[in-house]
Amino acid sequence: MKKILKAIFLLLILQSGILSAQTGKITGKLTSSDKKPLESVLVSLLRANDNSLIKTEISEANGSFSFESLGANEYLIVVENPGYKTFQSQTISISAGKPEIKLAEVVLIASEIYKLDEVTVTKKKPFVERKLDKTVVNVDAMISNAGSDAMDVLEKSPGITVDQNGTITFKGKTGVVVFIDDKPTYLSGSELEAYLKSLPASTISQIEFMTNPPAKYEAAGNAGVINIKTKKSKSKGFNGSYSSRLSQGKATHTRNGLNLNYKNDKIRIYGNANYATQQFLTDLYIFRNYKNEDQSTKALFHQNTHMDNTVNTANGKIGLDYYASEKTTWGISFTGLAKNGTDKSDGSSRLTNAAAILDSTIIADNKEKKKFKNGGVNLNFSHDFDTIGRKFSADLDFLTYSDNTDQRYRNYIYQPDNSLSSSDESTGKLPSKINIYAFKMDYSNPLKKEGTIDAGYKISYSKTDNVAGYANVFGDVSIPNYDSSNHFKYDEMINAVYVNFSKSFGRFSFQSGLRLENTVSKGNQLGNIMKEASVFKKDYTNLFPTFYAMYKLDSLANKQVVFSFGRRIDRPYYQDLNPFLSPLDKFTFYAGNPYLNPSFSNNFELSYRYKSLFSTTLTYGHTKDNIDETIEINNGIYYSRPGNIGKSQTWSINAESEFEITKWYSANVYSEVTNLSYKSKLYTEELNTNGTFFFVLVNNKFKFGKDWSAELFGRYISSVESGQVTTDPKGTVNFTIQKKILKGQGSLRLGINDIFYTNINSGVINNLKNTYADYDNRGDTRFGALTFTYSFGKSFESKNSQERSGAESEQNRVKN
Repeated sequence: MKKILKAIFLLLILQSGILSAQTGKITGKLTSSDKKPLESVLVSLLRANDNSLIKTEISEANGSFSFESLGANEYLIVVENPGYKTFQSQTISISAGKPEIKLAEVVLIASEIYKLDEVTVTKKKPFVERKLDKTVVNVDAMISNAGSDAMDVLEKSPGITVDQNGTITFKGKTGVVVFIDDKPTYLSGSELEAYLKSLPASTISQIEFMTNPPAKYEAAGNAGVINIKTKKSKSKGFNGSYSSRLSQGKATHTRNGLNLNYKNDKIRIYGNANYATQQFLTDLYIFRNYKNEDQSTKALFHQNTHMDNTVNTANGKIGLDYYASEKTTWGISFTGLAKNGTDKSDGSSRLTNAAAILDSTIIADNKEKKKFKNGGVNLNFSHDFDTIGRKFSADLDFLTYSDNTDQRYRNYIYQPDNSLSSSDESTGKLPSKINIYAFKMDYSNPLKKEGTIDAGYKISYSKTDNVAGYANVFGDVSIPNYDSSNHFKYDEMINAVYVNFSKSFGRFSFQSGLRLENTVSKGNQLGNIMKEASVFKKDYTNLFPTFYAMYKLDSLANKQVVFSFGRRIDRPYYQDLNPFLSPLDKFTFYAGNPYLNPSFSNNFELSYRYKSLFSTTLTYGHTKDNIDETIEINNGIYYSRPGNIGKSQTWSINAESEFEITKWYSANVYSEVTNLSYKSKLYTEELNTNGTFFFVLVNNKFKFGKDWSAELFGRYISSVESGQVTTDPKGTVNFTIQKKILKGQGSLRLGINDIFYTNINSGVINNLKNTYADYDNRGDTRFGALTFTYSFGKSFESKNSQERSGAESEQNRVKN
């Protein structure tokens, strides 16, 4: 590892000497003929010799715009906006002797056809934007998002589906890593779901979807990376926003969020606070047909469980940026999350013989109390060596998680005549603690003629401690259950280095990167008087290449062809390595798996894009040792645990279009066809499945007059065969109407979700030895929501800010 560090620091030193040919920056400001600044206007930078598009920017609130990290060349600035005449600058020359050009104020002249008594021109961002290495969804482009949460926004995004367990699937693949502002959430599973449901969508600006993230990102996530970018003010002054939502279905939910920002020449202070009270009601129906060896029916099992999950969640962040100079910034931020919840599940299980004659009935009365806390601190530093893009940044992170769960399970067994034959009671105390330390540094060096080279290093250390203490209760006496109890510790260290290179040649541009990661882990199950202790160690090193290429078929880049490739890894969630059993009832248990191996995948994509109006993408992915839920029936008991599935393969093709049909009606349509295949030995059975599903998403947007607008959203997904589970078709239809108030600074939104109550999770569980099983899971998905949002404060000129973290993937592996 010392040799690797020496090599990368040598690379950084060598790169710093390439600067002699560097140039760099064009700035300007847009105003109308009456000297008012023009905000949110699209500005294009073209190469003068062939009019090829280099990049685009959106003007700020004060009308300013800038293009940075430019090579020595000749450029043109073009501004095209409805209501104004097209502006094209004279040729702008960038050279080593003159690296910065500040344009004279650009005054846009109103077109004759738009000269009315009063004209308001608004530049709207499209719902979806496509870049070389990512797809970007602009959250505010859908008015219904403001009345929802981050999880709802994800479900409305192209290519994303979410199952009843909160598992996020991207283009048919699980294993997605979720970031917040390029920082890991350090959460996964139910905890990540709860956090995203407590985060108001009104605080989110964009969501970035990366099937093959650049080498700068951790290699974790076989399906790619989802980066949720929250709103941040880049302007001086004090400003903020407030959002409040009340929703009513079978249960009532509330959500409140406050976002504040203050900035002057030297400091920026920012923070947000969110609080949500939620009650999730679910009715779960399970049927199992136990069979003899000749496949005749042996017994039948019917289960009906009503689950009532009440959760209060608070999360917040506060940070400070100090601008030591125009080129140097120091920053510190603190984050926190606290969740208290109570899970109640009342179940009735009926066991009959083959003739459906009742054998016995089991009534379950289960309750869990959960307390989850997370705190984190980030220190960051950045320095720009010059105005042409050569820069260095570093981040230091510490995060801690504390989880305490108290369980109480009661079961009552009744005979066919309803007489009580027996009962049992058990308790469980499951405290766990996770500490994560991370440090990273990144260096970027622009090269001449539109090229950039980046390099960096990261080290992270994770330490987990999980205790599962179960006891059987007899009256007032508790007797430890050593068969189910255990104490599990897990430590992991990851060292990583990367280098990334990008270059443009006329209409052709490419980006190539290589990341090296070394993982050392140790698991220790301490054991007890009935179980022997066990220890496992793993040490592996892997290379992860990435490559992107784009060719512009015309000089304005209206038509583009894009290819990408990336190799990814999925490491097990920390808690999934803990082998403790967690019962749902006497017949259903969930367990971890200390023998999980990391899974590796290779992903390829080929896309065609036409402006922002249409795109189509062909995707192929191959995964080895895919980590997925596996299900085993053993002596009539149902065990669900994570396992490695030998090989899986994904083929997908999608098409997306966004178009304006009339001035008051526009639509976005996304459709996808995906084929999934799995092949693996699984317990006593052979898993060999192959299935194709269809997914379509349609969002219709309506504008009525100046202050009224509405949205009609629909989503449908056909039957999906994934691993051991075949899910039934499902869909949803939502409607939202909005009225702007308070001189446009506020809004009221009324929405109805899942109007026809068709968003129901149901399906069949396959590859169970001598057993057929299906399920039907109905949540409280049909509800009405009323949302109020308000923006306040004043802002002036803009200035970039720091808000990063060095712990970027470990957060996604915290699960409970």
